[in-house]
Amino acid sequence: MRVIHFCLSCFYIDNYTYQENMLVRQHVDMGHDVLVVASTEIYNSDRQLDYANPGEYVGGDGAKVIRLPYQRGGPFVLKRKIRAYPGVFKLLSDFAPDVIVFHGPCSWELLTVARYVNNNKSVKLYVDSHEDQYNSARSWLSRLLLYGFFYVPIINLAKKHVDKFLYLSYECKFFCQKIYGLKESELEFFPLGGVVFDDDQYFNRRLLKRSELNIDDSCLVFFQSGKFDAKKKLLQSIVAFKNIPSPSARLVIAGGFDAEIESQAMQLICSDERISYIGWINPEQLQDMLCAADVYVQPGSQSATLQMSISARCAVIVDDVPSHRYIIKDNGIFVKDDEDLFRAYSVLIESPSMVYEMALKSFDFASESLDYKKLAERLLK
Repeated sequence: MRVIHFCLSCFYIDNYTYQENMLVRQHVDMGHDVLVVASTEIYNSDRQLDYANPGEYVGGDGAKVIRLPYQRGGPFVLKRKIRAYPGVFKLLSDFAPDVIVFHGPCSWELLTVARYVNNNKSVKLYVDSHEDQYNSARSWLSRLLLYGFFYVPIINLAKKHVDKFLYLSYECKFFCQKIYGLKESELEFFPLGGVVFDDDQYFNRRLLKRSELNIDDSCLVFFQSGKFDAKKKLLQSIVAFKNIPSPSARLVIAGGFDAEIESQAMQLICSDERISYIGWINPEQLQDMLCAADVYVQPGSQSATLQMSISARCAVIVDDVPSHRYIIKDNGIFVKDDEDLFRAYSVLIESPSMVYEMALKSFDFASESLDYKKLAERLLK
């Protein structure tokens, strides 16, 4: 099949483990002819938003990538919101896709794609939505002008040509219904996922990473990762761990710190030899670390690494929010405050057998619902 992924409403960054990358990678691995049409938005070496040059190349995920500039004319800040690009209809006509995945509905080019599908009735079009009340339309001005008078009319005009709008969490579903006015019948749940390794791959990665970190097999390893600001609740997590003086527990931290918490975080880390900070790690190293860990800790704001951790057979400690309810079913502990966080660490450290049972639950659930191979296949049926 011929599959095209449009990343014009969002960034597309080669070799990352975002949903867009993983679906592209899976479609390539399945032997399909895959094209990525992307904006020039990327991350630079400092992990800040930057812009690449327009052009064509074979990307790190194995597919041909065409990066398009914004349409000419008007101020750059406005072009970033309109998200109109030259030559999209011609690209569609030349590639002649069987399936189109449009990542993020907030782009003028959704109308172009809808026009193409209207002329080619056999083509399947899926539009995914990652927007929720926490990351989009947060001001009245944005809701009224940008969404109310621009994005929503585009979605209304295009939706009759869309097979399904895919939402990744229940917060996203509420946003699609409240802001976009989409009906239940127009929506389908399509979660973020992860890589589910077989036993040989999993245990080999686990053994090698634990050996590298000098972690004994008997140790219970907690892992927390990300770009840490106050909302991630890293400081609270470290304090909760430190207050449980178990020699058989380790806490490993990967990522970077915002200036507001960096000094305090490093002081806390250095005050306990059971805590290791390993800095920024690449996607492959992250997969290895998740296999090496027993419990993934995410007591604050959400991250796609949660689904990756469940796919890597981790038990989890997570913030008690609606979007976590579908993936936490006897495979983790919900926390609302510092007391809950301390209690979660205590319970799991005192009950390794509970961690083992949760890990089995995570593996079963991920194998059925979070495996990117199965999620990618869903888009082609």
